[in-house]
Amino acid sequence: MNQENTVSANKVVSLAYSLWVDEMLEDASDASAPLEYLHGHQNIIPGLEKALEGLSVGDKKTVIVQPEDGYGEVIDESLVTLERSIFPDEFELEIGSSLHLREDESGEVFEAYIQSYDDQSVTLDLNHPLAGKELKFEVEVVGIRDASAHELEAGHIHTGCSSCGGHCGEAGCQ
Repeated sequence: MNQENTVSANKVVSLAYSLWVDEMLEDASDASAPLEYLHGHQNIIPGLEKALEGLSVGDKKTVIVQPEDGYGEVIDESLVTLERSIFPDEFELEIGSSLHLREDESGEVFEAYIQSYDDQSVTLDLNHPLAGKELKFEVEVVGIRDASAHELEAGHIHTGCSSCGGHCGEAGCQ
């Protein structure tokens, strides 16, 4: 098979897709504004990336991704309860909203979702909202190109500095 025109490692792939979860449309992107990613660099969930390997431009496919190859299983220990007093009084709590938490020791940032709250405490869920869910993707490959040297070095695509927030190093986005 000619890897020049197929989804394979180090290719930038453009996808039109629909994502269905529990028979509800969760997300979509059409050919006019496709999802673009660098194949083989863990830029998308593993189950979808593996299923796209070898497809060509114009190929369409329905892909079912199980939780272990998607956003993982729900981990009960990922529910964290914090005292309400650590949040500023003016901070509006809304169930389902996301927060970015920084771990003091490592500096790592975690995304958490407000699960519940009252006057005393706030319970946050560190699981991804789609953890534990079977994902159904309807995809069409709408473009394939070779990645630039800069994209390969960075491990993700560049469509201008907005794609990386300008954190690509001294050379900037190419």
